[in-house]
Amino acid sequence: MPPTPTPPSFEHSYGRLPGEFFARVQPQPVAGPELFALNRPLAESLGLDPDWLAGPDGVAMLAGNRIPDTAGPLAMAYAGHQFANWVPQLGDGRAMLLGEVVDRDGKRRDLQLKGSGPTPFSRGGDGRSSIGPVVREYLGSEAMHALGIRTTRALAAISTGEKVFRNQPEPGGILCRVASSHVRVGTFEYFARQGRRNEVRTLADYVIDRHWPELGEADARYAAWLERVIEGQADLVASWMLVGFVHGVMNTDNCSIAGETIDYGPFGYVDAFDPGTVYSFIDRRGRYAFNQQPGIAQWNLARLAECVLPLLADEPEQALETANALIAKYPARFESRFHAGLVAKIGLTERREGDVELAMDLLDRMAANKADMTLTFRRLGDLSATDPSEDGPVRDGFEQPEAFDAWAVRWRERLAAEARDDSERRAAMHAINPAFILRNHLAQQAVDAAIERLDFEPMHRLGRVLSRPFEDQPENADFARPPKPSEQVLTTFCGT
Repeated sequence: MPPTPTPPSFEHSYGRLPGEFFARVQPQPVAGPELFALNRPLAESLGLDPDWLAGPDGVAMLAGNRIPDTAGPLAMAYAGHQFANWVPQLGDGRAMLLGEVVDRDGKRRDLQLKGSGPTPFSRGGDGRSSIGPVVREYLGSEAMHALGIRTTRALAAISTGEKVFRNQPEPGGILCRVASSHVRVGTFEYFARQGRRNEVRTLADYVIDRHWPELGEADARYAAWLERVIEGQADLVASWMLVGFVHGVMNTDNCSIAGETIDYGPFGYVDAFDPGTVYSFIDRRGRYAFNQQPGIAQWNLARLAECVLPLLADEPEQALETANALIAKYPARFESRFHAGLVAKIGLTERREGDVELAMDLLDRMAANKADMTLTFRRLGDLSATDPSEDGPVRDGFEQPEAFDAWAVRWRERLAAEARDDSERRAAMHAINPAFILRNHLAQQAVDAAIERLDFEPMHRLGRVLSRPFEDQPENADFARPPKPSEQVLTTFCGT
């Protein structure tokens, strides 16, 4: 006989913190829950039983209709700077942390329901989600994971059988999100800006013990921890920018202490390369544009450093000096990761003077000629190191092809200086330059099908393609092309 499906057993390290850190809540049941996406590989890696999750009891849990005895739902308290404006209380307004599981690697992971009903932090909202943001975040987080970039994950998605009312009635949905933790810069701000130093220390101790236990117990561990967070954010933003990702709303409450991409709201990927690309409908001044992301991450980290100053040293001046010295390391860390990645994207391994300038010059020419970012780098990996006669697939993407021709002469001269087999170089470039990204128009098509018809096949097909972003997949070539003018999606919205 097959084994009996088993429910998850939750742990609650965050729930053992003082009551000020969260509010105990219960999900609000929905009328007709149906599972339309289950991430079986993720479930198995978490030590969860995918057959139980797909069964009636699992669907009831994922919908918030029936919670296992070991779960302890709570809404986390946090604050944040939103577009640089201080908001003293935000919190999980439509999300609930069911608890934690320990995955097969021994790491603790949060399971959270998004869209499961109101909480004390809902600020008058219904705590629900339209099915559109559920589809977008499911696709967005899993596409990011497939690209090898740190991110929250999507375990499952539910249609609720109910309507939510936004600009018009839309089908409701719930996402089950997985994260290393949901602690944010804004979580620290919530306590620090109330002058609650004990709670700040408690929170810092918690995240160190959970994520960086090797830092030990000495007071110096707080500076070492802050440096780890700074390094993680620098690496994360560099990885975003190497694939053209625009987060869209890098508020401090959307900045994960664990260094994961979190809160897929008005995100998007750059098509025709423009460093000033903005997608968020409400970002009228371009604060969170593509090329502003490194500086915004540093700004967010400075807000975190302000919160933990009392932990860095007893003397305020010494604490400030320590914090400033750590924050000052951010630009070099970001540039090191970004420049190394960019040079690798054009096929160079033996770092030499002028390599970064060569790669940056390609970006400048792409911007001036509206060349597609993803296709330019991907097709560059197909070109010969010596013969320009087959450069058409790349040069034709430039409004003035001679702009690429002039760059390619210098590129080939540089390739000739490396003792590297051309097939090896091509394979290495294809391993880091994706053929497929979650293009905005494709995401919108999947969202529209879900909202209009509860048709999830476009989502599933797109998800299958994006799960193998570095493979050519000629049968799915249409998913690699840029949008036609009539398909362009230039504005995206927060998932409310």
